Amino acid sequence: MKKVAIQGYAGSFHHIAAQQYEGCAVEILPCDTFRAVARAVESREVDYGVMAIENSIAGSILPNYNILQRCNIHISGEIYLQIRQNLMVNRGVKLEDIREVESHQMALLQCAEYLDAHPWRLVESADTALSASLLQKSGSRTTAAVAGALAAELFDLDIVAKDIHTNRNNYTRFLILEYCDRTVFAPEAESSEGNKASLYFKIPDTSGSLYDVLGSFEGLGINMTKLQSYPIADQPFHYMFHTDMEFENIAALRDAVQNMRAKGVEVHIYGVYNKNTDFEL
Repeated sequence: MKKVAIQGYAGSFHHIAAQQYEGCAVEILPCDTFRAVARAVESREVDYGVMAIENSIAGSILPNYNILQRCNIHISGEIYLQIRQNLMVNRGVKLEDIREVESHQMALLQCAEYLDAHPWRLVESADTALSASLLQKSGSRTTAAVAGALAAELFDLDIVAKDIHTNRNNYTRFLILEYCDRTVFAPEAESSEGNKASLYFKIPDTSGSLYDVLGSFEGLGINMTKLQSYPIADQPFHYMFHTDMEFENIAALRDAVQNMRAKGVEVHIYGVYNKNTDFEL
């Protein structure tokens, strides 16, 4: 059984993503922060880590790009997970018994349309799965939690209302992180397979420089699926760019990187991997 570092608690959506990626149960190492996940991977305490990087509604998690840049880790895969929220209670509690509902702030917002239709007190917590765990420990007959189905399974709770989220097309993209020594590892050189890559690059602060860099991909059959700017910490109001790109042949990526470096652009590859196709929008 693989050991996996996740941000959050057992039963969280990170836990669900890890199981989906592995196709079976995993041993998890819960971490308080995303940086702690990266440290667990760097120390090789785990086989790999799972880290959310963007949500289809909320957008990118910008601090996590900084973790990718600074830590000795590389991306070896990705998972798209549909975020499905459920209302759960202790065994035997009925919907009409509920007086308050506890969950993470974002989960409560995601279910606002359903929750607003009931006269319940809403209580914010640090994590959806933590709310489910605390509910089970308390034995409360008047409190409910909002969380994923795995939390109900782990903590022996009844789901009294399924899929109460308002937006049915809410997906989170998670990255699979493995250890690497960045001083010697060059994914674009060492990878012989894979059809997706993530990288970041820095460009000169001159007119037309970004346009010039994007020309490096012309004619190579590369589909750029994401271009995200994020700030350089020690250079106020200067930015680097993260990009995800898909291709049919690894040679296209190598040619693109070579073209960029020939223009004097600093390029770093986070990882080459197979894109996740096991989902439908």
